Amino acid sequence: MPRPEPSAYRVASLFSGIGGFEIGFERAGFETTFQCEINTFCQAVLEKHWPKVPKAHDIKELTGADIPASDIWVAGFPCQDVSLARMGKRAGLRGSKSGLFHEFARLVGEGRPRLLCIENVSGLLSSHGGRDFGVVLGTLAELGYSLGWRLLDSKNFGVPQSRNRVFVVGCNRDWGCAPQVLFEPERSGGMLEKDRKNGAKTVSPFARIIEHPGRKRAVTKAIAYCLYAESARHTGTDWSRNYVCYPEEGRVRRLTPSECEGIMAFPPKWTDLHVGLEGEALDTARYHALGNAVTPPVAEWLARRVKLYLDREDAFESETVAAVA
Repeated sequence: MPRPEPSAYRVASLFSGIGGFEIGFERAGFETTFQCEINTFCQAVLEKHWPKVPKAHDIKELTGADIPASDIWVAGFPCQDVSLARMGKRAGLRGSKSGLFHEFARLVGEGRPRLLCIENVSGLLSSHGGRDFGVVLGTLAELGYSLGWRLLDSKNFGVPQSRNRVFVVGCNRDWGCAPQVLFEPERSGGMLEKDRKNGAKTVSPFARIIEHPGRKRAVTKAIAYCLYAESARHTGTDWSRNYVCYPEEGRVRRLTPSECEGIMAFPPKWTDLHVGLEGEALDTARYHALGNAVTPPVAEWLARRVKLYLDREDAFESETVAAVA
């Protein structure tokens, strides 16, 4: 993957996963300065793709001074305790996983990044009747950040998956920033699916027949269900709901990890590593990592919005300094 120019804006990543945020921000011209991830398989993925970027494993052991100066911090903090896919009562921000948000907030208070962006499942909005989301907003507001939030569904960004996530943008001492990043003033026509020919026939809103000359036909979904929300076998529910069916053979199979990379819009073989795991164990690690990831096209859209804001602010500051001089 091509790296940005040295003069690019900088992004630091916490709860990095397999680098979905970083892919999107680098496509928009940002430079990745730092990553923090505790999962050993995800660490290996990050090391493969960002071997020269400084890394940490445990956010609890970090201080704000450990994170290089960066224009924005991004973080997809753990969602397990707030997710609607979790069976039983949700622990919310009191849980050992999602409660790590407080460690992120501690670092924000110490490092004071110019901007921040956090991502989580939509269940964060309803956890404990909305009180947990109130804690997130209140904690960051007390640190001096103006905040905005928006639900973004990956299917609206060219990703073949219905994946609704809440994104919170915070700006240090700039009360007009977050709306500029999250909401476009212009109206667009959306991202409508174009008509497809050459053997692809729609059979339902969620299924598509794929014809291959000389091979058995297969039936799969045009838009996949959210990978995390139904991955119990690996991260929470039932992978069989995302399937490929072979009617003539009477056979149904779940998606492969490589197919899931495509459904998450990651580059091919992004998680195809050999790190002491093989067979089902390796597949499970890949499913889990992909199911918890941020889709790069959504991250890229956010990054381009952030860059527009930074460009405008930096230009205004330069003009002000020149006028005073």
